Formats: sequence, structure tokens, C-alpha cells
Amino acid sequence: MLVNMNEVLLPAQKGKYGVGMFNAVNLEMARGIIAAAEKANSPVIMGTAEVFFSYCPLEEAAYYLIPMAKKAKVPVVIHLDHGMTEEACVQALELGFTSIMYDCSLESYDVNVRKVKEMAKLAHSFGATVEGELGHVGDNEGSYEGEHGMEDPSAFFTDPEVAKDFVHQTGIDALAIAVGTAHGAYKRPPKLDFDRIETISKTTSVPLVLHGGSGLSDSDFQQAIYSGISKVNVFTEINTAAVEAMFRQFTSFNKGMIDLIPATVESIKEKVLEKMEVFGSCNRA
Repeated sequence: MLVNMNEVLLPAQKGKYGVGMFNAVNLEMARGIIAAAEKANSPVIMGTAEVFFSYCPLEEAAYYLIPMAKKAKVPVVIHLDHGMTEEACVQALELGFTSIMYDCSLESYDVNVRKVKEMAKLAHSFGATVEGELGHVGDNEGSYEGEHGMEDPSAFFTDPEVAKDFVHQTGIDALAIAVGTAHGAYKRPPKLDFDRIETISKTTSVPLVLHGGSGLSDSDFQQAIYSGISKVNVFTEINTAAVEAMFRQFTSFNKGMIDLIPATVESIKEKVLEKMEVFGSCNRA
């Protein structure tokens, strides 16, 4: 069933478990994610990001994402992750996405507040939910979002008191916070600021979001969720799992795409299932 983010994150916030957000830039990824959610009886957030539009335009993604969510046996949020422009966010709402992240985190604080507040008002008129970001999540080398010179990531960590003001002024439904994670594949194990997560959780009222989740240990995820995280974004791990499955299956040049699809879908399903078990969302649908 197609739902918005509040319908899955508010119960997660109350129940102290996490809901995974997995980008699905093609049909095989979406099939694997939905299959995992239905097998685990878990709510799930699925979508795409503006940086992926060159691989799969937003309108084309909507053609498969939204009908699949409507047919699913579990709650599915269709989410635009890291919408960097107003145009992309508005298009997603018009196409029927039930949640958007308007990422103005690289803007000044005042501009971030103003833009996200305006977008939240618009999204709510569509019955959709909005995620904002305060601070800035780091970017590892090779990140699909590019690098932003994060030599000292702690300089961009989210301030709890500023977070309280940001949530109050913008009216957002979820807040992505910077606490030591980074997008892409890690060169070295990240060090999360769990105390900061807990403080922000106590300071603000909305569910908190952890970006840059791929590469964290199971215990990192679980402690972050215990500290106050309700939504966890994972892409790199399912992206690489799909390619690894293709390589294992491609044993000769007599193989075609239809020979690779089943293994690809199954590998994504298994990886998403692993995360749902770690996040504690199984049997929460």
C-alpha cells in the first residue's frame, strides 16, 4: 500500500526501530526491495534521488515505483531523496511521490529554512511528507553526489539547538542529521556521535534520519536507532550487491539479460532483508 513517511516513521520513532530507505533506479532493484519488505512484513521507503535522473528520469521511475507501492502487501513510501532543486521536488509531488527530501543543506541557514518551509507547505497540500537536512553529511571519494571538501566532518555536524529551531520554523516531518556518516564507500570505519543523536532526538519532535548508512556495522546501526534514528538510508550496498550477482551469473557470452535478472533481484532482496533485520522493522507492517 502506498503511504507517506509519517505513516511509517512515527510508529518507528515510538517503537525504537528503524525503517530502511532504499533507492531503486531500475525495475530489478524495486522488485528486490518490495520482495524483501513483503517477506519480512516490514514497512519500507523506496525511491530515487535527483543525482540518478541521468540513469533513470524521474517520470520513468514513477511509472514503476508508484504502481508497485500501491500493489504491495506492506506500507511503502515513494520518496525523492536529495531533491536538490525546487523543480525536481515539485515534479515528484505532481507525479504522485508521497515523500520528498528537499536538500538545501549547503545553503546558508536562513535560505535553508525559507526554501524548506515553502516546500513543506506545498508538499503537505499534496498529502506528502518532507525531509530536510541540517548540517551536511560527508561524501567519500567516488560518492555519487560528488565530494564537498569534508576534511573535518565534525565542522558540519548538526547542532541540537539549531535543529530545534529548524524543525519549528520549517514544519518538516523528518530531519536528516550529520553525525559522522558519509555517502559512498568508506575508506576507513566512520565514528558516529551517538550522544549527539540522542541529544537531537530529545531536542526535536520529528523522526531523525541517518544518511550514508552503507558500510556501518550492525552494532552502529542498532546503537544509532536506540539513540533516536528512525529512518536509515542505504544504497551503496544494494547497488554493489546487484553487480556482484551479475558477475557471478555471467559465465559466458551466451548469457543474456534475462539470465541475469533473477539473480540480480534475489541479491537485492537478500541484502535488503539483512538490513531490515538489523533495523528491527521486521513484522512491523
